[in-house]
Amino acid sequence: MTAELVRGQNHPLPDTRLELRVSAGHPVVAGATLGDEQGRVAGAEWIAHPGAPVRPGIEVTGDVAAEHRIAVDLAALPDTVHRLSLLLALPPGAGGPVRFGTAAAPFVSVTGPEGAAVATYTITGLDRESAVVALELYRRQGVWKVRAVGQGYEGGLADLLADQGAPAAADLAAAVLDAAGPAVPAPPVAPPPTAPETAPAGVPADASADASATTAISYAHPGRRPAPGPAAPASGPDTGPGAVPPQAGPAGQAEARPAPVAGDATGWTMDERLYNQVWGMFEDLARSVAAYRSARDFADHRLDRAIDEVLADPGARVGGAGDAARAAARATHDELMGRAQEALDRDLAQLTAESEVVEPALPVAYARWDNPVWHAYRTPEEPPMAVRLGDLHLPERTGLRIPFLVRLPLERGLWVDSGPGRTSAAGLLDEAELRRLALDSAVAHTARLLAAHPAGALTVHVLDPADGGAAAFAPLVETGVLAAPPARGAAGVAATLAQLTERVDLLQMAVRGDASEDLPPGFDLSRQLLVVHDFPHGFDDRAVTRLRYLADEGPSVGVHLLMVADRADAAAYGPVLDPLWRSLLRLTPVPDDHLADPWVGHAWTYEPPTVPPGSAVLWQVLGQVAEARRRNLD
Repeated sequence: MTAELVRGQNHPLPDTRLELRVSAGHPVVAGATLGDEQGRVAGAEWIAHPGAPVRPGIEVTGDVAAEHRIAVDLAALPDTVHRLSLLLALPPGAGGPVRFGTAAAPFVSVTGPEGAAVATYTITGLDRESAVVALELYRRQGVWKVRAVGQGYEGGLADLLADQGAPAAADLAAAVLDAAGPAVPAPPVAPPPTAPETAPAGVPADASADASATTAISYAHPGRRPAPGPAAPASGPDTGPGAVPPQAGPAGQAEARPAPVAGDATGWTMDERLYNQVWGMFEDLARSVAAYRSARDFADHRLDRAIDEVLADPGARVGGAGDAARAAARATHDELMGRAQEALDRDLAQLTAESEVVEPALPVAYARWDNPVWHAYRTPEEPPMAVRLGDLHLPERTGLRIPFLVRLPLERGLWVDSGPGRTSAAGLLDEAELRRLALDSAVAHTARLLAAHPAGALTVHVLDPADGGAAAFAPLVETGVLAAPPARGAAGVAATLAQLTERVDLLQMAVRGDASEDLPPGFDLSRQLLVVHDFPHGFDDRAVTRLRYLADEGPSVGVHLLMVADRADAAAYGPVLDPLWRSLLRLTPVPDDHLADPWVGHAWTYEPPTVPPGSAVLWQVLGQVAEARRRNLD
């Protein structure tokens, strides 16, 4: 599994033969320094750069380019080397940016011998710096690890080398930049790979693009810059895991940034660029809040330590000296917190401004139900990359909602939890109201999935054994978008599950035997969605086994599951159903902070999609879907 690192985080390295890949989106000089146990660089022979690309255990590329691949063999490094630092510098006079803060955030990855990424790091938070230590590989007690650094230098490469103790740093920096050749055009931006539902789509997808390509294609707005996060200073009395430096630059600098632009991300189509931009906003917010929380914890820890030191000295516990020490400690704490809050407010303001231009520009599959774009809905010719299943937010700014986009086709089934959960919102509702909201939410998800597919490309089946969801299922039933009326009773449950289980078996055999032409004549090749209500009512042991089989094997051949259930109702099955619940993506009908991002593990509050009260948009969209389905069958 690839580790998505944040500044200061480390990760063990599984192998000694590695490749460091750089994707900057603009020309940079890449190099590496070798340091001793204290990180000091002994001389020019300890630096790999375009003029001297090969050193023991390392080989760098010799051009100024947007993409770099650096080969590393940790076993071949001299025994005196304990640290290898990856350096990036902006070349002077290359026609590109003169500081990192005006360009796209560089993305670096560490890959193993087979090309699989071990760790990745997006270097955010840069401003007026023209050189940066991206990451470092370091040896600790015989074990090699990688650490995300992201330390920038306004004084450029000379200051960076001087900070690492290199002799004649200015001369060395000049030699490195002089040896770098002219800028090489960036390769085309490749479409992003399919990512998990909570994977960061904003991470550059071209880190492994073919370096031989010479035609530059970029959809990035020239003024866009990622939301910066505070970086810890390299040294000084206020250093620590969450220390926040004073913000450089003149007052009002944040206001001078170019206005955000919708679709300002990589991608071949506008939908793809908007998808990547939304997930880039998700990542930016996650990292900005992580930096703020780290700074807050550091400030609190520093205050506690300072007060403990005062209390440990009997002579300072009373009197003016003790009061002055405590006041100074609190003043330092307030200053650190103020700087952290200022950095967070700046980032949140930038993201809020971006959200205000992105939200109205979203296509129907990504848009809220109250977006006017739904009034112009037409059945698509091709399915989109993703659908919106709700919104996400963090407590630091509850008004800043990030669309929760899930890739299509669904890799996991969905589970709308109708149980009381653990939130205060759920606790205020009675059981019947909570179940009604869960079913309404499931119908809204179903309608969106139908609307996202071309006519006839998604067939929906409904299991309602006790006929308890007639009112909620009315839009699906009365518009005619279902393959058949909802199945009722144990017999209906068994028949529908048997039909879909047989379908999965046939498709799996066809795929494994590469014999799609041998499927029965007239076989429906559309994707299937099974909506299950009131589980486990109407299910016997055989039906439960078939449901588990569909959840596990169905998505790979286009059979998907949407459960509306309270896990407590199936408690009699004990741990037998644990794999079923784990295989599904849990959603809720009321706000609940149960989703975690893959970068820093924040508990994000999920908000379900809601149709505006009194709006007929859901009926109108389903009517369009049903009409297109009828035309497709004629």
